[in-house]
Amino acid sequence: MRRPAPLPASPEEPTPDDVADSASPERRRRPLLRFGATGQRDAGTRVGAPDVGAPDAADPDASGVKPVSGSDSDGYAVTAVIEDGERDAGQPAMRSSEVWRAARARRKALRAEIRRFTQRSRRRRLAVWGSTAALVALVLGSMIAAYSPLFSVEKITVAGATSIDPAAVQRSLSDQIGAPLALVDADRVASALAEFPIIESYALEVRPPRELLVRIVERTPVGAIRDGNAYSVVDAAGVVLSTSAERPESTPELDITGGLDSAAFHSAGLVMRSLPADLRATVTQVRAASGDDVTLSLADGKTVVWGSEQDSARKAAVLVRLIAAAPQSSTFDVSSPTVPVVG
Repeated sequence: MRRPAPLPASPEEPTPDDVADSASPERRRRPLLRFGATGQRDAGTRVGAPDVGAPDAADPDASGVKPVSGSDSDGYAVTAVIEDGERDAGQPAMRSSEVWRAARARRKALRAEIRRFTQRSRRRRLAVWGSTAALVALVLGSMIAAYSPLFSVEKITVAGATSIDPAAVQRSLSDQIGAPLALVDADRVASALAEFPIIESYALEVRPPRELLVRIVERTPVGAIRDGNAYSVVDAAGVVLSTSAERPESTPELDITGGLDSAAFHSAGLVMRSLPADLRATVTQVRAASGDDVTLSLADGKTVVWGSEQDSARKAAVLVRLIAAAPQSSTFDVSSPTVPVVG
């Protein structure tokens, strides 16, 4: 009996490594990029794909570089990256004359700006110094003019004097003649005018170059009160203006209970001050036993019941209208100005 022939050998099963090697073609090593004609390699040139994590070469805004694509003699892609501030080899070089002109223009602009600032500062300083000099000159000129003999008192003028003689006032101020206008002694003027009781107030005015003006406000006499064998003319404040043996015809007689320091005199004085000048000139007598019963007697025989000094201005206006409306009446009661009585 013959033995059967042996089975043919089965092919050897491939290993996983062999399968992997047969699945991928043999990878060829990429040759190194050759240097250029100058023999030096560009420091900004990168071969092949960019490194992982580096900015995308296609996005010039992602990094401050400027990509330039091309290929070498073997057909490999080459990407050249030009950093900021570097000049591309394809761009023409800036000429030295252009650099010189740019620097010159910059220096010229800088000098113009400095010159403009300097001129503005100089103008400001000149304006300040000019104003200061003008002020100093004005002050010095005023002082020289004020204390100069060219501006001394040579004439004294009195205004507002009706009851006193202006010449008497001028004589009392004669010691101010020759004094500089700016050095008129106000205290000596006040002492001289105090000799005139009728002067209630005054004001001095300087009128260059040589005149001194004295404005006087006289006291208003309200009546003459009997003091023993004489009459004293007084104003509303009780200041004695003059004394005479006979009562002046233009001054009404005061019949006051309590004298000059009483409330009756105070009310009578305020009533006389509130009357219009033409109506006050017709009053011949003022009677007051207290501060609430002031009575006036007029030259034509009329009698005015005034009452207190309250609302005196309103009472005076009502009295003027009543006399004009009823001139034949002899009694006018304005103690209550809202309801006056005519009799």
